[in-house]
Parts: sequence; C-alpha cells; structure tokens
Amino acid sequence: MSGMSDLSYSPSLMPGQLLARGVSRALRGHDFVSVEELVPTSGLRVDVMALGPKGEIWIIECKSNRADFQSDSKWQGYLEWCDRFFWAVDSDFPTELLPEETGLILADAYDAEIIRMGPETKLAPARRKVMVQKFARHAAIRAQAARDPGFVSAF
Repeated sequence: MSGMSDLSYSPSLMPGQLLARGVSRALRGHDFVSVEELVPTSGLRVDVMALGPKGEIWIIECKSNRADFQSDSKWQGYLEWCDRFFWAVDSDFPTELLPEETGLILADAYDAEIIRMGPETKLAPARRKVMVQKFARHAAIRAQAARDPGFVSAF
C-alpha cells in the first residue's frame, strides 16, 4: 500500500471517505463489488457494503480516528445485516481499541489490506435477498446520478 497515513489526497473527500475508497479498490482484488453509504434499515447507514462473487455480504465501517470510533454506538446493529463485519482504519489508528471479534482492514486512500477476517455469520436467505436488492438499487441510483447531474433520488 502507498502512504498508509496520507489521507490528505483529496480536499473534497472526508478522511472516512478516503478510507472507503481505498477499501473499495482493494475489495475488487478479492472479486467483491462495493457501494458506499448504504442504508440497510432505518437509523443505520454503513460506510461500505461489499457483495462477493457467491452473494456474500460484508459491511466495513471506516474510522479515521479514536473519537470517531468511540462515538459510534450503532455498529453492533450492523452485524445482523452482513455475513462478515470489518473496521477499516489507517496505520496510525490505535487498533487495540477495536473489538477482537470483528474484522480489521488497514487502509489508505489508495488501497487496503485485510489484517483480520471477521467471523462469518451467515445471513438468513430472506435477509440476504433483501440486502442484495438494496445493494442493486443503491448501485443503480448512484450510477444514474453519476450520468445525470439533474437526477433526483426519491430516497
């Protein structure tokens, strides 16, 4: 990975968004596609949701600093919406703060590396179907918005 702690690359993106970009790039190398800022259910918004080649669903929460992590009181609510859960942090983050029973990804704006796999908890088939549909619709809305600057989402 290049410059693990260099998150100052793009002034238009926040540090967590830069981590999400690096994570999404790296996941393509594992044959996963991803979307950012997906809402699995009311009151929750995940930083990155990834869909694997066999339909596996991973959620990755990007934390740019200690305060960002410590203020996150919703992360356990994400566990019921994925097969695996990960934290993505930069190389300066104090990883000892992160629960050991979760996955860990070290990331920067350009790339990422899975350090620890999160435990697998398979989604029920009905929940998986809902999540794959949400993923597809979210991706389609983002693609349409990128093509059409005047596009307004109903969500």
